[in-house]
Amino acid sequence: MPRWTALMGLLTIAGSAQASPFYAPPPPEEHREGLSGSAELGYTNLSGNTDSQTLIAKGRLTWLTGDWTHTLRGEVRNVSRDGDTSAEQYLVAGRERYDLEGPHYVFGFARWDRDRFSGYDQQFTTIGGYGRDLLDNEHHRLSLEAGPGYRFDRIEGKEDASLGVAYGALAYEWTFSETASLEQELSVEATDDNTTSRSLTSLTARLNAHLALKLSHEIKDTSRPPEEAEARTDHTTSASLLYNW
Repeated sequence: MPRWTALMGLLTIAGSAQASPFYAPPPPEEHREGLSGSAELGYTNLSGNTDSQTLIAKGRLTWLTGDWTHTLRGEVRNVSRDGDTSAEQYLVAGRERYDLEGPHYVFGFARWDRDRFSGYDQQFTTIGGYGRDLLDNEHHRLSLEAGPGYRFDRIEGKEDASLGVAYGALAYEWTFSETASLEQELSVEATDDNTTSRSLTSLTARLNAHLALKLSHEIKDTSRPPEEAEARTDHTTSASLLYNW
């Protein structure tokens, strides 16, 4: 096995696919105009004693209309090993944020996700509520938000479920140099059936004005998953190339 292939295999390791939370984006930059966004791609292909392919692709678009911030987001994850798929997940989400006086804002988002190995055929979640930017300076950004919501669960062979949701989230970013930053994002969605907790920790190093290298670790834990689920907790560790515009 070539040395560089083995190294990339260590950098992109995916467990069961998971539906990432739609984290609170940072407050909009002052005087920002037009459409901005990011595209993230991580891919490995290992051959030899084990044949494995891993693909992680993410994209986000953001634009402003007065005090409104509009965001669209999509994700695809796929892992195959020796010809068998071990992880497959798709996510599409949209989010609206309206800035109030001072550090306060209200928000609403809708998220559809399909995770082949989670025990759910598909899920649709919509949540609205109140948020506050506790920190917003050159080096630190911290946002907290909470609110009620609704979740629709579809499990093959079982009756569909409609559930109320209690939601809370935290997003923190530490810019510790001109080219590097550390981010920590957490969210909890509680229902009568179970509680889903998610965490994303990432380190981003900017290569130039548009390109960056991103190392991340994601955790998703479901307190009482469906019987069909292969695991209660999923982990994804990845290295990817990030393009911003």
